[in-house]
Amino acid sequence: MDTTKIHPDLKQKFSEMITLDFDWETIDMEEARRLVNARNAGNPIPTDKSVTITNKYIPGPSGAPDIQLRIYKPTEHDEFLPGILWIHGGGYMFGKVESDDYLCQKFVSEARCVVVSVDYRLAPENPFPAPLEDCYTSFLWLHEKAQELSVDRSRIAIAGPSAGGGLTAALALLVRDRKGPSIVFQMPLYPMIDHRSTTPSSYEIMDHRVWSRKKNIHAWKMYLGEHLHGEISPYASPALATDLSGLPPTYTCIGTLDLFRDETIDYVKRLNQAGVPTEFHLYPGCFHAFERVEVNAEVSKRAVNQYIQVLKSALGS
Repeated sequence: MDTTKIHPDLKQKFSEMITLDFDWETIDMEEARRLVNARNAGNPIPTDKSVTITNKYIPGPSGAPDIQLRIYKPTEHDEFLPGILWIHGGGYMFGKVESDDYLCQKFVSEARCVVVSVDYRLAPENPFPAPLEDCYTSFLWLHEKAQELSVDRSRIAIAGPSAGGGLTAALALLVRDRKGPSIVFQMPLYPMIDHRSTTPSSYEIMDHRVWSRKKNIHAWKMYLGEHLHGEISPYASPALATDLSGLPPTYTCIGTLDLFRDETIDYVKRLNQAGVPTEFHLYPGCFHAFERVEVNAEVSKRAVNQYIQVLKSALGS
């Protein structure tokens, strides 16, 4: 990774970032998650009084535990609103349902919608397909309970960053193929969608302050579990999907210094070739999850504002 190319708005923060390079063969996952959550707690999460946040547990897939959902709604509203199923990131191994409180509140207040964030099971304890099935079950619940939630069933989108972007892309494929309820829009942000790690950008990013090649290879190993050495499903690794037709209109973005750059660009190209309306933004000098690492940078604010505006347009809100 050529650090001289880092966006000027991000250079100072990048120099201060803590390296988290675990010994993946010996690390206790609960301890690893504690360290990751501690590092990610650096940005304060202001409370928006115009947004009400509640937690709810729903039945999980057959034989699986209940799923926690975190629901964000306008404190005052008297109309049916668009809905978003939000899927947090974390390399399929990390992340928690409340980690995106700040962003989900912004969606509600600025895009005038209801957000349901899903606390899916994590690898390696729960490899594919458990996390995806949790997301699918949560999507069906959101559609089924739309009236109760004051959500317009015809305006439900799915979205998430990184591994959450991978699960978003996978969920869109799964809902299409299972002939599930309509998804009006998908927003897989800088998505983790290709287990093969063979693109040029997957070799460029070695710096352990960001999502690096070593982390990526291990995360896919943990997520795929027993499937690793067999035939890999496109629902696990969406870049393998040969047919992208019939997917919902899409928005995605990526930084030029993101390990997922090339797999995202290829995904966008193939969505367009399949006739899926797709909008894409490439941010020069930006590394993985830059807008979360340095929320106050101008480029970060611009990125967040762009996908909020895209959501507003797609949802008609």
